[in-house]
Parts: sequence; C-alpha cells; structure tokens
Amino acid sequence: METLVWNTEMMVSAVVLVLTFVAIFTEGLHGIHRVKCGMAGAAIMIVAGQIFGFYNPEQAVHSIDWNVVFLLGGMMTIVAIMIPTGGFQQLAYAIADYSKGRLFLLMALMGTLVTVLSLLLDNVTTVVIFGPLIILICQSLRVSAIPFLLAAALLSDTGGVATLVGDPPNLMIGSAAGIGFNDFVLHMGAMVFVAWVIILVFLRYLFKEELSVTPHELDLSDREPLSDPKTWYGALAVLGIMVIGFIMHGRLGWEPWFVTAVGLTALVFIGKDIDMEEAFAHTELALLMFFISLFIIVGGVEHSQFLEYLGQFIVPYVESDLLTATLMLMWISAVLSAAIDNIPFTAAMIPIILGMESQGINVTPLWWGLAAGVGMGGNGTHLGSTANVFIVTISEKMAKDAGDPSLAITPGLWFRKGLPVMLLTLTSCTVIMYFFFDFFAKPIGT
Repeated sequence: METLVWNTEMMVSAVVLVLTFVAIFTEGLHGIHRVKCGMAGAAIMIVAGQIFGFYNPEQAVHSIDWNVVFLLGGMMTIVAIMIPTGGFQQLAYAIADYSKGRLFLLMALMGTLVTVLSLLLDNVTTVVIFGPLIILICQSLRVSAIPFLLAAALLSDTGGVATLVGDPPNLMIGSAAGIGFNDFVLHMGAMVFVAWVIILVFLRYLFKEELSVTPHELDLSDREPLSDPKTWYGALAVLGIMVIGFIMHGRLGWEPWFVTAVGLTALVFIGKDIDMEEAFAHTELALLMFFISLFIIVGGVEHSQFLEYLGQFIVPYVESDLLTATLMLMWISAVLSAAIDNIPFTAAMIPIILGMESQGINVTPLWWGLAAGVGMGGNGTHLGSTANVFIVTISEKMAKDAGDPSLAITPGLWFRKGLPVMLLTLTSCTVIMYFFFDFFAKPIGT
C-alpha cells in the first residue's frame, strides 16, 4: 500500500478535529455547551474543507448517518408519547407493592425493569422516567433513596450496552462499523448479562446496612391511575413488533430507522388523541444536532485522508498482537469514559479505528472492546454518562428540598460505590474477551 505523506489538508482537518473535541471535553471549564462546540466545529470543517479543497457542504450532508439520527429521534418521540399515559408509574408501583418491604427484592426488581427498558430505550431516558418514581417510593417507605438511585443508573448504563439502540455510543459504533441489531446483541448480550449479575450481587454487599433497615408500610394512596390505557397497551404492542422488526430488518431490507418510523406511525394512529406537537416538542433536538455535527466533522477528517495517515503508524502495533490491543482499548476507554461523558469520547475514538480499518487491519474486536469499555467505564464516576449526571442532579434536589445534605449523591460517594463496580465488570468482560477472542475477532457478517 502506498505510504501517505503529511500534507496541508490533513493538518487542517486534524486541527479542527482536535480543537473541537478539546472544547467538547472541557465543557465544564469554559461553560460553552458541547452542542454549540460541535456545531461550530462542523461549520469550520466545511468552510476549511472548501478553502483547502478536501470537503464541501454536499459531502458533509452525505457524511451524516441519517439512520442514527432518525432512529434516535423516533425512539425519543415514542417515549414522549408513552410517558403521559401513566404506564411507567404503574409498573413502578406494582414492583413496590410486590416487594412488600423487602428492600433488596425491591432493588432487584426495579433494577431489572430499568435494565430491560434500557435494552430498547437509551439509558438517559430510562433514568429520567424512573428516577423521580424511585424517590417517591423510597420516601413512602422512609428509607434512603441513594442505593436505589445508584442501582438504577449502574444497571441501566450496563444494560444499555447490550443492544444497538440501548446507548448512544452503541449507535455511533454500529453506524461506523456497519453492525446490525442482531450482531450487537449476539456479541454483547452474554458479556452484559454476566456484568449485570455481578453488579446486582455486589450492590447487596455495598449497601448492606441501608438494605437491612425495616421500612415503613408502603403508602402510595395518592398514586394516579393509568390515564390512557389504549395508548399505553398499544405502545407496548408496537414496541414488541419493533423488536421483531429490528431482528428481521436485514431480511426485510429495512434499515433500523424505518422500523422505528413504522412503529411511530402505527402508534400515533392507535392513540387518536395524541398531541403531535407536544410529542415532538419532547424530542431532544440538541442531542440529534450533536450527532449530526459529529458526523460532519468525522466526514471532513475522512476526506482529508488524515485517518489513513494516522492508521499507517498504528497498524503494525495492532497487527502484532490484536488481543492485547483490544484489551488495552477496552480499559483505556473505560478509564477515560469515567472521567468524561462517554458520547464525545466515543466520537473521538471512532475516527482512529476507522483509520486503522482503511489500512486493511481487522478492527472488528476493537469495536467490541470500545463498546464494552465506554459502556462499563461510564459507571466509574458521576460524570461517566449523562444518566449518571441526571441521577446526581435529582438526588441533590431531593436533599435540598428535605434540608438534609446526606440525601445527595456526592462525587466521592459515587466514586466509592461506582469504581469497584466498574473494575469488577471490566474484569469479567476482559475474561470473556480473552477466552472467546476468536468469536469477537470474526469479521462482521461472516
């Protein structure tokens, strides 16, 4: 293969890429929202590409993976339609009733529900739905909500790693690598299940004192009934059919976004009283714009051939020991994802792996290592994922409302509880990757 020579186009795209990601990673320091940083980086990449002749607006549009954008937007809208029905609240109440004051059973059942939903809904959405409900139930039982809030975040972060649609980084990885829904579940499902069981068992040890107290009798007399049964049960049926669609999308010739679009269309006709403007208003357009901006930036880097240039130096080291390289990537990704939000970190890693792929190396196991690393690493600190940040925020509000600082989840508390969880799950993932490396190294689709 012809050796690429460093040129001005590569330098320009690399500078824009690095400066944009530095701005995204240091959002907390300069106070400029990461979406604004991404949009600025995308605009600069297009303009610079035109000036230096390696990128233009038309190529930028083609660089956007609309499958990811439409899939994420469609799922957000479906959830926005389901929330007002009261169905999620009824699920939480039913679990609280069934546990009959047995706190670890309550934690296990609530954690299972959160995990199952995180397989289809992104983990941020899941904790946004159930975080306030957990606080309500714990206040009624007069027990600390901290163990249950932490369990919800840790288990939803972990469960979301199992599927293509369960966590935003998975969508990005699947888009870049061409990984389908079935392949993602096939490769990550068992690994995530083992990690999930380890977390649940370890949580009982971590919160042994908190879970040993005797709760008061559950009183949720002011609970609201299911307000729109037709839409709720219709939505559950639609989600079930969508799962079949995700599994069969290859045979049907449908992209995952179209499966979501069909499900959403069916749902808006099932619930005739759905306010479409209200539903779309709850779609996180800022997150969608962030993804669009990242795709445009990565597209500019690809067109400048900077990825190929970078890859030609890394390839020899990875080719010499692919297993070690995969395990190193998993642990480095986890450690760094614990320090910064895993979405921008994933966006920073994808171009590097694509650069190696362009040099002819089998990067398949690297994709799985990256997915496991950013997913499990997000549990290490309160900044590791957006879901974690939300849980900390609502715990702080709860503490402020009650006038009791001990009710808040502090960064130190999360570090003491979350870091051991991260290390245990990463160790289990390492063992599985080591003994089944041939399976993970098999190229996608073969």
